[in-house]
Amino acid sequence: MAYHLLKGKRGIIFGALDEKSIAWKVAEKAVEEGASIVLSNAPIALRMGKINELAKACNAEVIPADATSVEDLEKLLSKSMELLGGPLDFVLHSIGMSPNVRKKIPYTDTNYDNFQKTIDVSALSFHKVLQTAWKLDALSEWASVVGLSYIAAQRTFPGYNDMAEAKALLESIARSFGFHYGNRKKVRVNTVSQSPTLTTAGSGVEGFNGFYHYAEKMSPLGNAGAEDCAAFCVALFSDLTRKVTMQNLFHDGGFSNTGVSQAVIEGVEA
Repeated sequence: MAYHLLKGKRGIIFGALDEKSIAWKVAEKAVEEGASIVLSNAPIALRMGKINELAKACNAEVIPADATSVEDLEKLLSKSMELLGGPLDFVLHSIGMSPNVRKKIPYTDTNYDNFQKTIDVSALSFHKVLQTAWKLDALSEWASVVGLSYIAAQRTFPGYNDMAEAKALLESIARSFGFHYGNRKKVRVNTVSQSPTLTTAGSGVEGFNGFYHYAEKMSPLGNAGAEDCAAFCVALFSDLTRKVTMQNLFHDGGFSNTGVSQAVIEGVEA
């Protein structure tokens, strides 16, 4: 059911790869709620994924951009404003990659060149998106920017490796830039700490299935799925959340505030 929450709004969705992606679901939901969007991902991801199918369904343009490249971001934001007919009302940052995770390099044997790449792609790209938008005046008053995070920024999940540091930095950037952008133009900047979600990217994390099933047993409402996350992001893009900024918002079925559940106790005692 659509509520027309984003009627007339314009935005960019970063990171849609395939139909399992949270960004894919956010794009679909945003358009369902009345938004016009541009889709963007790194050129290599565009070759690997199915984003053209999504673009057709959403009547959206696809603009390749390496989010670690300020030059690419300048072109993306300028072209997006041209295509959509004005400044942007929302942006979703759903970008994360760790060479150490991909190569199964243990955290205690971290390759530091890989670590720097993790930080650049998964966190500094968020700052670069915001700073580029700031310099181009690409966001409208009361615009909303959302980055996707995970509770490993606060608690240790060993298999999450150096992505934990990247998510912690991502959340800090949201607070810092949210302060400046709020003062300047009432732009809201938040992160959403999502349940472990069955996506192509998530499944590459060592022990992901264990994370997923543990969280499902711990969470009173169960894990939040990709479609649930899309609905939450749309609410954050909408005018209903105009005074919510600089927050890390847990969208995890109650996992983050649950010490232990009966299901987990029973599993341990079995």
